[in-house]
Amino acid sequence: MEMKRKDGRINLPSSGRPWFEWQPTKEDLQRGFKGWHYRGYLPHFDIPNVTQLVTFMLHDSFPASRRQEFETLLKSEEHSERYRQLEHWLERGHGDCWLRKPAVASRIEETLFSNNGMEYQLQSWVVMPNHVHLVVDVWNLPLAKMIQTWKGASARAANELLGRTGRFWQADYFDILIRDDDHLKKAISYIEANPTKAGLIKAQRNWPWSSARFRNQFNQLNIATDAQNTSPDRE
Repeated sequence: MEMKRKDGRINLPSSGRPWFEWQPTKEDLQRGFKGWHYRGYLPHFDIPNVTQLVTFMLHDSFPASRRQEFETLLKSEEHSERYRQLEHWLERGHGDCWLRKPAVASRIEETLFSNNGMEYQLQSWVVMPNHVHLVVDVWNLPLAKMIQTWKGASARAANELLGRTGRFWQADYFDILIRDDDHLKKAISYIEANPTKAGLIKAQRNWPWSSARFRNQFNQLNIATDAQNTSPDRE
């Protein structure tokens, strides 16, 4: 079911959740916020002053030979179920997994930090071998533009490090609106547990490209120290 607003845009329901009412201002629309919309296969929710759980992945993480499997994943009507299936798929480690390389992973993390605290606020993140998870407070820059900026800058840097050209990231991305404080805590825990769940490391705070290493004894995030100085930049 679709519901059109007065401005002609289409709001899309998020399965299992109530409608989220949003009345865009003229400034919101000029900045590029679209509310519920489709971009490629997936529905996206993009408004200011919300917190989002986001996943974007390398372009070869869904190989053409397994297309029928991941197309079934994308067609799942339940948003949370689609996200669970996505994680199971990514844990298989398809593709070249360029983010396993410390220099590349470090560069991705540095890109995420480039305008942190100015245009958005990172709540949590992890760089995995073939994908990135993060929780971000969206302020005045649309999520779609934010991700486009991250992808563009990091792809150029990563390709240079790898001595290659061509596509680096998948064109689309997954996003889930954080509903409340409990949902936020679960999302952060889910993200920071990814490396241990995937068997990459025993203690999650020891993963070099995750917000977990910045948490103090009170579980508060302290990222005053530049990630460039705390992440290994080696092959």
